[in-house]
Parts: sequence; structure tokens; C-alpha cells
Amino acid sequence: MASKNKLKILNDPIYGFITIPSQRIFNIIEHPYFQRLRRISQMGLSYLVYPGAHHTRFQHAIGCVHLMQKAVRVLRFKGVEISTDEEEALQIAILLHDIGHGPFSHAMEHSIVEGVDHESISLLFMKELNAVFNQSLTLAIQIFTGEYPRRFMHQLITSQLDMDRLDYLKRDSFYTGTT
Repeated sequence: MASKNKLKILNDPIYGFITIPSQRIFNIIEHPYFQRLRRISQMGLSYLVYPGAHHTRFQHAIGCVHLMQKAVRVLRFKGVEISTDEEEALQIAILLHDIGHGPFSHAMEHSIVEGVDHESISLLFMKELNAVFNQSLTLAIQIFTGEYPRRFMHQLITSQLDMDRLDYLKRDSFYTGTT
């Protein structure tokens, strides 16, 4: 039986063609936990003011993976050693960084359950997916939580200049028509 080709290319309005880098990442994207992000608005109710701002957390997460691929290439070019396992873990961590968002994203974050933020819920989703994927997301979780000794990897996920921020600044301004 021929194996199904799991490497896909998506056409993103911001970056153009984005390649899904591995079969594992494709399988995570196909999982219902991740697919729910197609129905989560990136900017909450902002579309009421900016009618074009109907983009989703799904699109944002895919864009973040693309930026992480570019960041890893640049770091390697500059002589930073990053293993293939670390590279995939970085891509998985950024792919799943916002999986804990609920309806209307930040607008409803503390209205549903007080004292619980989307990062905590994202970690719960990651742990569930880690069990589904035979503990193959453990390194991604360590990077996401800042437990991995190479601290710069966590900073690529969450810091003042991370892949998340780089994508949403460009994506949100594109869809709202602002500069």
C-alpha cells in the first residue's frame, strides 16, 4: 500500500506559499484540537470596526510556523547549532502556542473562567496531544514552558520579539488595512 504524502503546501495571503515541514506537524494540524482554531477569530470582535479582520488563529499559527522556519535558517546561517529535533520542536511549540484560545480570543479570555489564561489552556492541550502522539511533543513542551536549557528557543516562542508577535503585527495590519 502506497503511503499518503503528508507534506503539504498552503497559500497564505501574507507570506505566499508555506510548506508544512514534517509529517508529524501535518498530523497535528489535522487533529480536531488544532482544526478548531479555524473557528476562532484572531482579533475577537474587531471585525465590527475592520470588516476585513476575519482572519483566524489557524491562519496565525501556520504563519508562525513559517516564520520559525525562516528564523531557524537564519540562526543556522549565523553559526548557531540547532538539531533537527530542536527545529521540529520549535515548529511544534509555535504551532500550538495559541491552541488554548477560546471564542473571540482575548476579548473573552477572563470572562469565561477567571484566573485562567490561554497559555495555561494551551499547555493542557499540548499535554493531551503529547499523549496522542506517543510523547513526541515533549521537547516542544519543554521549549514552550521555558524548561529547556537553551533559553533563546523559549524566547523565539514568547518574548518582546518572537514569532507570534512578528506574525500578528503583519497579519492584523494586513487584514485591518492599517500600516
